[in-house]
This record gives sequence, C-alpha cells and structure tokens, in this order.
Amino acid sequence: MSSSAGTQSDSVLVLGGTGKVGSRLVPLLIEAGIPTLVASRSAKAPAGATGVKFDWDDESTWEPILVNPIKAVFLVASTSPDQSPIIKFIDIARAKGVRRFVLLSASSVEEGGPLMGATHKRLHELGDEGKIEWAVLRPTWFMQNFSEGYHVKTIKEENKIYSATGPGRIPWVSTEDIAAVGFRALTSPQPPNTDYLVLGPELLRYTDLAEIFTSVLGRKITYHELSEAELAERYQQIGVPAEYAAVLAAMDTAIRNGSEDRTSDVIRTVGGKEPRRFREFVEANKAIWS
Repeated sequence: MSSSAGTQSDSVLVLGGTGKVGSRLVPLLIEAGIPTLVASRSAKAPAGATGVKFDWDDESTWEPILVNPIKAVFLVASTSPDQSPIIKFIDIARAKGVRRFVLLSASSVEEGGPLMGATHKRLHELGDEGKIEWAVLRPTWFMQNFSEGYHVKTIKEENKIYSATGPGRIPWVSTEDIAAVGFRALTSPQPPNTDYLVLGPELLRYTDLAEIFTSVLGRKITYHELSEAELAERYQQIGVPAEYAAVLAAMDTAIRNGSEDRTSDVIRTVGGKEPRRFREFVEANKAIWS
C-alpha cells in the first residue's frame, strides 16, 4: 500500500485503478488534491494515492475498502456477463454512505442491455428514487487498444490490423479524454444524473487507420478483414473467455452495420478539453510499433 496525500476523508474510490482508463483518471484526482483510493488486485498505486486490494471474485475484499468516508466511486465491472456482483457492491457502498457512482460502460451497451447495461439501469433507478447521484460513461472503442492491446503484436510482427468491421466507421477515443470526462462526473458540484456518449472527433474505418499507421511508421500497414467467427476465435486464442469473445466479435458486426457511426461533443463540453485525434495518438506512441 502506497502512502496517501492528506487524510482519507471524502475520498474518491477508483475501481480498476490500474486499467486503461483508471490509470489516466487517478493522476487527475491527485493533481486536484482529492484523496484517492486505487483499487486493484495488486493494490498498487502511484505516489499521492493509496492502493487497496480489490477483486470482484473475492467478496472479502469489498467492505474493507469502504471503511473510510468515500464520497464517490468509479465503477469498472468485470468482463463477466453476470453483473449481479457490481449491483451488490453498489448496495454495500450505499450502506456505507457513498453518494455518487460513475460507471464505465460502453457506447455499444444501452441502458438495460447486456454486460454493464443492467448496472446502468440500476443506477438510473436509484437516482430517480433520490438515493444516489450517478453518471454512466459510454465511450466508444479506445485508441489505446492499439498501443496496449493485442493489435500491438500484429502491427509489429505482421504489419497487419485485424477486425470484422468491414467498412464500418468508429469515432475512436483516447483514454485520456475518457478520464477527463470521468473526473468531471466524479467531482462536479452538481450531480450529472445522466449517461455520456464519449466519442472522438473523427469517424474512421480500419482502412483509414492502416493508412495513418503507414504514413507515420513509414512502412506499409494493411487491414485484414475477418468474419465474426474468425475474430471470436482470435480473441479466445489470446485468453478471452469464449462467451465474452463472442460478445466482442458481435460488436464488430454491429460496427459494420453502422452502430458506431456518430460523434458527440462530450469531451469538450464535459471534459473541458479538445479531443485527441488518431494521428496524434500514433505519432506520440510510434516507438511501440517500431
């Protein structure tokens, strides 16, 4: 457990604090002088925050992290289709005095839908009953999937990008921009009590991404199209559980059919910053694929 700045009164608890979004959110909270608890299986945290052990599969880790006064929780669910653990955790946290909850969901998941959709619905219900303050972040696909996910290996070793999206377009978003919206949702004086579609500024096909990588890296990167079944198999090969792999692959088919062909101004209006463009992301991280 690392040392924390100040007391833990009215802390913000960040579940998944070492993940793609949480690791960008935590520094914003520290910089603002907000006591921050970083929850993860490793219990690691950067200087200025407190690391606490947390595991969705081990309920004995839940209540101990709620001992000190916590004013807001950033919720990152497990990848299990069963969302009952996160809803149970919300009830435990409410009983401990937590007032605001901000859920990381996805643009492809509607309220009441699969995965985080059930939790989204429950937060909305509790909010309507006046029992909590809430927000749901629904970002589209992360740019960082190319710098921290399985795309790194195929770009470096094969000069290829794989997907089943075909001509479908995506408003790719940077995790720094998602974190900026999350920070405002957690700390704003007025409760958001809404969901935010967190979308990037450009609608790009995978063929467009391949062209950007080619231009920045100085070598030919090509897009290789897969079927939905082939993509699900690739996900399983890198350790994704079969059921979740099927859900992810089906999302690519939805993208092919236009599900992500939209943009929003949330990063500017809520996050208070200009959204990152995909070329900027590739230029800043080009050493990763060299």
